[in-house]
Amino acid sequence: MAETPNWSDLDARMISGAAMIVVGLLGIWAGGHVWHLLVAITCGLMVWELVGMLRPGKRDLQLQLGALTGAAVFLAIYLPVGFALPVLLAPALIGFGQLSENRTIYIAFSVMILLAGFGMMQVRDDMGFGWLLWLVLVVVITDVAGYFAGRYFGGPKFWPAVSPKKTWAGTIAGWIGAAVVGLIFVIAFETSVQLIGISVAISMASQIGDIAESGMKRQMGVKDSSNLIPGHGGLMDRFDGMLGASLFLLIIGQAVGFPPGLG
Repeated sequence: MAETPNWSDLDARMISGAAMIVVGLLGIWAGGHVWHLLVAITCGLMVWELVGMLRPGKRDLQLQLGALTGAAVFLAIYLPVGFALPVLLAPALIGFGQLSENRTIYIAFSVMILLAGFGMMQVRDDMGFGWLLWLVLVVVITDVAGYFAGRYFGGPKFWPAVSPKKTWAGTIAGWIGAAVVGLIFVIAFETSVQLIGISVAISMASQIGDIAESGMKRQMGVKDSSNLIPGHGGLMDRFDGMLGASLFLLIIGQAVGFPPGLG
């Protein structure tokens, strides 16, 4: 067992985390225009943070690309998919042309943000409240289980050069938590047990999103994507896992069909 864990940031994390959960659940429950607007604003703010990390001091460019991203995400969900795709990719290409450095990082993360936001809106619109709740719960439980297990058990680090706080204990605890969420939804929705494996894969995808953002921040020499959320940093720090999970679900949903055993 590790030394006494450091819980100094727990109060701020729990308060701001609870506020985000309430806002998120209300948005998911409302669905429709409310959910679309909430997702669009979140995606716009994440691109605002991204540009701020890649090109500090370029506030006009931050605002322009953040606003363009939010508008593109909001508009895309109301268009046929064939027209939505170029609208979604436009902010990434425009930003690529406007930035003088770190262009590859910008285009990779901005595309992930745009497509993940579109995917989350599609899940709510096409599959309903329950399946979006499943996605959110898998990501949240992965993060929470990883946080507490990592702090409590300690042990070998997952990738100390990039993310020194992440441990293998926390990583595996996230997979176990996701599997439990999957099992609960298998029982509740009477769907295929394959959902348990998909839940673990979604958990892994969320961890990949987290690691990717950690690597980018390390390269840029910043600790947090912004200071918007007390105890959590910025929206990208909080939703990096959701980006990876949503993008992964968007891909497998088209490739293998989702949810398994229904339809």
